[in-house]
Amino acid sequence: MSLTGQVRPIVAAVVVLATTVYAARAEEANDYPTSARAEYVYGCMKANGETRQSIEQCSCSVDVVASIVSYERYVTAETALSMSQVRGNLGTQFRTSEQANAAVNDLRRAQAEAEVRCF
Repeated sequence: MSLTGQVRPIVAAVVVLATTVYAARAEEANDYPTSARAEYVYGCMKANGETRQSIEQCSCSVDVVASIVSYERYVTAETALSMSQVRGNLGTQFRTSEQANAAVNDLRRAQAEAEVRCF
């Protein structure tokens, strides 16, 4: 077998490996379902005006947040924020939970980064 014949399988293996790594990273970065992204953009647009520019900015914002905070962590933070508004013992549990507060803080930091990058 010639040198060229030996190199081709190695190059093919490297290409397959690189493609697999890229696909895995893309999945990690895109683990937010479309409905969650749409809901985020909708809420963002309600807060920032319903203009073409706000669509662009809010779409950018959700992409930045998704690149920083996993979807699971995002759901935890959104649930904590929602449930902390409930009166009584149940709301208190969400307001005082270290895990919930950490998730909310992660989300707020990601949103601050999105604000800097997108608005």
